[in-house]
Amino acid sequence: MPQLPAPDYPAEVRARLEADAREVIARYPDSRSALLPLLHLVQSEEGHVTRTGVRFCAEMLDLTTAEVTAVATFYTMYRRKPSGDYQVGVCTNTLCAVMGGDAIFEELQRHLEVGNGETTEDGKVTLEHIECNAACDFAPVVMVNWEFFDNQTVESAKRLVDDLRAGRTVEPTRGAPLCTYKETARILAGFPDPRPGAVEAGGSAGPASLVGLRLAKGEGAPGRVVSPRSAGAPPEEPPATHPSSHDAPQRTSASDPHHPSGPVTEEGE
Repeated sequence: MPQLPAPDYPAEVRARLEADAREVIARYPDSRSALLPLLHLVQSEEGHVTRTGVRFCAEMLDLTTAEVTAVATFYTMYRRKPSGDYQVGVCTNTLCAVMGGDAIFEELQRHLEVGNGETTEDGKVTLEHIECNAACDFAPVVMVNWEFFDNQTVESAKRLVDDLRAGRTVEPTRGAPLCTYKETARILAGFPDPRPGAVEAGGSAGPASLVGLRLAKGEGAPGRVVSPRSAGAPPEEPPATHPSSHDAPQRTSASDPHHPSGPVTEEGE
């Protein structure tokens, strides 16, 4: 059993975190609404939510540690054990899976010699499968510390994690430049991103996702959507049409006298 109560932060760390926590709490009319950003704050200190972090949040918000733990264990964005500098998430939801996400996740486990939710020995990469990233236009998608890497393949994903482990510069397909998981957690706690150009960086959804928005604005239907990997491919033949039974009723064994469903007998025979 763990020692109770949990140990506190060192005095200088506690003082620094208290100053940050008060700034966060002041943003909300009800202090307990600050729990989610405070959990990000303590995660930015140690890379995961420790028992000490839970105690700190509870004391700052006048909650019980049980109440804080209930929230910290509900959301997958909070880590309960040490994690790597880079959280690599492979989408294995339906579309990404059939487009190659399952193969990417399986190969990265073998390549990194880790299982789901595990971290490489050098502490650089934590691998996990994740659900939909709302980026289906660019499937299969890999995320690193919540930044997008679109249209991945097995080989490109392996190069990605190798570059992360080697300390080479890696640029997301969309969004801000990468930073470490601890730095990401502090940004999610609501503190400014000090990196030059990070705030201005961005990226939109793909063409297919924006079709409804364009139509709602009265714009014409867009042209054929082509993924980056098939941009030079010849146009596909339109699929053969198959009218519904309401538009073109088809003969059945019951309606076609030449193809009866079976011998017709009187009741009781």
